[in-house]
Amino acid sequence: MWIARARIGVASGLGSLVTPSLFVRQLAKTKPTFLSKSTLFPIFHRNLSSDVKQVDLKKDPIAEARSLFTAEELEASRLARLEGLGSLKRFPEKWIPYMELMRMEKPAGTLLLLSPCTWSITMAAYMTSAPLLSTIWMLSVFTVGAFVMRGAGCTVNDMWDRNLDNKVARTIERPITSGRVSMPQAWTFLGAQLAVGLVILLQLPLDCFLLGASSLVLVGTYPFFKRITYYPQVVLSACFTWGALLGFPAMGVWNWPVMIPLYLSGFFWCMTYDTVYAHQDKTFDIKAGIKSTALAWGANSKKICYAMSAAQMGCFVTSGFLAGMGPFFYLGAAAGGFRLFNMIRNVNLDNPTDCWKFFKSNINTGHIFWLGILLDYLCKIFM
Repeated sequence: MWIARARIGVASGLGSLVTPSLFVRQLAKTKPTFLSKSTLFPIFHRNLSSDVKQVDLKKDPIAEARSLFTAEELEASRLARLEGLGSLKRFPEKWIPYMELMRMEKPAGTLLLLSPCTWSITMAAYMTSAPLLSTIWMLSVFTVGAFVMRGAGCTVNDMWDRNLDNKVARTIERPITSGRVSMPQAWTFLGAQLAVGLVILLQLPLDCFLLGASSLVLVGTYPFFKRITYYPQVVLSACFTWGALLGFPAMGVWNWPVMIPLYLSGFFWCMTYDTVYAHQDKTFDIKAGIKSTALAWGANSKKICYAMSAAQMGCFVTSGFLAGMGPFFYLGAAAGGFRLFNMIRNVNLDNPTDCWKFFKSNINTGHIFWLGILLDYLCKIFM
């Protein structure tokens, strides 16, 4: 589950705020193009004519939130959303808000959630010399599970943060806060996602099912923690790395000395890339009172990320050593570790674009760690 976070505020330099009355007068004069023939802004679908009627902002929270932004900011947000849809534009219009709700247009979170699963499944397969088809089947089940449960986590996050997302131009276009998906519809959709997730969990052994189900508490409560602690990344990392535990019993292995170090390795890895991710919105978070490790650590973030990455590599190598992994594992660990430290050295924490690039680049870092495990496994069963 790639669990997304809302980042709240309006960045300085994006434009001056306008009062509700001025916003409505501007609409009457300019009639921006984003109001025409679009389901993107259902709050304005009132048969607008050249004489725009006054909107009672107190009775209309979506309109009240939009009054904080200029017409140009809203249009820019709309265009950015449309540009980011990519291939989703080919689907029926009614489906798109729900696909956005589970972040289908942003698969990075799903791939990062999947990485610890591939590590544990393949390492367990190596330890037991599991048949290739059994390993492929379990990797497929976890891939679908990561996609569905990350989507459910994003849905929960947007439901929790619907009154926070509407305070920053970057997130005001999200399906719930923009009004394209109502709360009853979101609840129904979440129920459907969880039902599919249950079907996936039922493909696993009973002990593995119970271990997987226990993570749902963390998934459901994560959005709450960024309101009360500067360390919500701890909760996120704890649930986002659950697959590092789950893959072992899924392959019939219960070996805690191997499982725990691999889980901790994924935990420190997630702490690192999510801290860098949080630096994207630190200006917004300060204004809104949202807490994160990016704000808690500030200028010391890089030093702490180096320390966490060192801990990650120590735990990763320990797990592989106790599992009896071969030479390719250590080559993959060395290549992945070098790449990770180099990324930390080069990232500019004051550049949101650079932080996002770092976040996405960790997908390939996770693949490198897995490749070493996979090559050892393939050599063991075929040579």
